[in-house]
Amino acid sequence: MSTAKPFKIDVQQAVLDDLQNRLQQTRWPDAPENAGWRYGTDLVFLQNLVAYWQNGYDWRKQEAALNRFPQFTVEIDSLTIHFLHIKSKNPDARPLLLLHGWPDCFYRYHKVIPLLTDDYDVIVPSIPGFGFSSRVPMTDDGSAAIFAALMTEVLGYKTFLAAGGDVGMGITKSLANLYPENVAAIHLSDVGYPDGSEDWSTMSKAEQEFGQFIQQWWYTEGAYAMLHSTKPQTQSYGLNDSPVGLASWIVEKFNSWRTPDGTIEDHFTKDELLTNIMIYWVSQTINSSMRTYAMGAFQQLASGKKVNTPTGVAIFPGDAPTPKEWAERKVNVKRFTVMEKGGHFAAMETPELWAKEVDAFFKSTQ
Repeated sequence: MSTAKPFKIDVQQAVLDDLQNRLQQTRWPDAPENAGWRYGTDLVFLQNLVAYWQNGYDWRKQEAALNRFPQFTVEIDSLTIHFLHIKSKNPDARPLLLLHGWPDCFYRYHKVIPLLTDDYDVIVPSIPGFGFSSRVPMTDDGSAAIFAALMTEVLGYKTFLAAGGDVGMGITKSLANLYPENVAAIHLSDVGYPDGSEDWSTMSKAEQEFGQFIQQWWYTEGAYAMLHSTKPQTQSYGLNDSPVGLASWIVEKFNSWRTPDGTIEDHFTKDELLTNIMIYWVSQTINSSMRTYAMGAFQQLASGKKVNTPTGVAIFPGDAPTPKEWAERKVNVKRFTVMEKGGHFAAMETPELWAKEVDAFFKSTQ
């Protein structure tokens, strides 16, 4: 295993010039009058976002801000893994691994890092297939093996804490189940969902209602996941070629999965939305990130087994309304909190609330 090397984001100007040319050449579709977000991404919103992308957004400013965090790459199992490693000045700080999901990236955690480094060494990798890691998607178990090696062999932490949501949730659960001697405690913002194979006679009323909610959600919101799990290559040609297509595919999820009040811009700035999109664009990882779903689909993985490691769970109002009974089927719940605000990307949307809750749980495990 190689030694970690310092890394800085430095996108070639030719890539940015090409992006501007593509934005200028956009062939816009029509949309029903006053459709809003009813059929998917709001045309008016997206046109305004793209106009700002062309005339107001400053990638070099965002790039410089990201480069203030110490970043590294390391070769693990023939893959290049990109990660942030921010060491605390506290000699008693515990290492905390933060794992993102889709369609976000390591950028999910940029606001919470300063809120955590008083008490934690914070490590934020790009999952394989995402961001500046190799464009090679892995299963939850495969990524868990890589991150266990990162934490113990590359960085030298004997034990560590881990937190994640979405894809990061699955990897975090795999870490806890495959490496229980190394993972002291985990925190999750989702724990997995009913898939129809459960014996409903053993489920509480709240769990049955949750199962019905998830079933309806798959019909109304889950088409993207089925496409990613079965035919991701089909979608990748358009998304890797068109920055507006990419933005539409990503920003629709940020709108659907936020705190359910106001508008998307009440919860995320244009700069935040575009920086997340830009990381996908400049790294050309939308295809490999989507294929991550296909890698793990229809497999029996450690992420699907109940976790015995002490677990904190925070359920945000913009996410699935998971009942405590269901969480207890999936993990060893030591703290369960229904949050007042926030959504699927809570570390970006409500960083103070997210960080306070995660910190409170991990301090309770000391």
